[in-house]
Amino acid sequence: MTWPFDVAPPVVLPPGRPVTGDEGEGAHPLLWISDGPAPAGLWAALHRAHPHSGLWPLLLSPLSGGDPDYRPWLSGELFPAQACDPASYDPAALLRAWWESDAEDGDDDEESAEALAPYGPHWPGPAPARTLPDGAAAAEARGLAEALVSFKDFRLGLVRARSGAEALAVCGWSGPVNHEGDTARIAAVLADWERRFGAQVVEVGFDTLQLSVPVPPATLAEALPLAAEHTALCPDQVHQGAGTLTAYAEQLVDSHQWTFWWD
Repeated sequence: MTWPFDVAPPVVLPPGRPVTGDEGEGAHPLLWISDGPAPAGLWAALHRAHPHSGLWPLLLSPLSGGDPDYRPWLSGELFPAQACDPASYDPAALLRAWWESDAEDGDDDEESAEALAPYGPHWPGPAPARTLPDGAAAAEARGLAEALVSFKDFRLGLVRARSGAEALAVCGWSGPVNHEGDTARIAAVLADWERRFGAQVVEVGFDTLQLSVPVPPATLAEALPLAAEHTALCPDQVHQGAGTLTAYAEQLVDSHQWTFWWD
């Protein structure tokens, strides 16, 4: 891999550096990160260049504001060796297993069981795929990136990966470690969401994610099975957030942005 990356003109990268994670001096670079905030328009330009460059752009945020180590991106807290290949996993099987494990943990807790209504311990199966207009997924991702950088500073990250989902495993991000230790499992589900819903990874924090959504559910009935998938991937969406699956599903109706946080 050559650093800095080969990106098609007229994309010009700001000053930045390669990051090697936890493997010490001489380790293979995991990603490139800008030294300062991502300029307006750059994420979208790099996203357009991805088919040529093979580099997926990410907006990167730290654990807390003013963090000099910009954790985890500059602090050595990236662990690619802990991730397998996302393509080796069945996303539907992962979601079912996570859901059933979470429901089993709440079997003796009436509040927890009620939180997962109307499904309870019974996995409802995957939500139906959405019909996507041509170019809608890319346009929505670029629009979200521009909206984010317009009100907050993010550093720009570049990862050699086929998608934003795969980029998370390639760079060794471990944000969901308290829920799932193999980021490739998380990435497998996110890649499936990109195929079925056009959802793309735009922003990544220490333990947070923001995805763009071109065609969100229009009704509560459409949103409920999708909310179940989200809760299987990230139980805190309900248990430390909305309180019930139905309340969380209501938040997904007409929402073009999915935000996740793992405790």
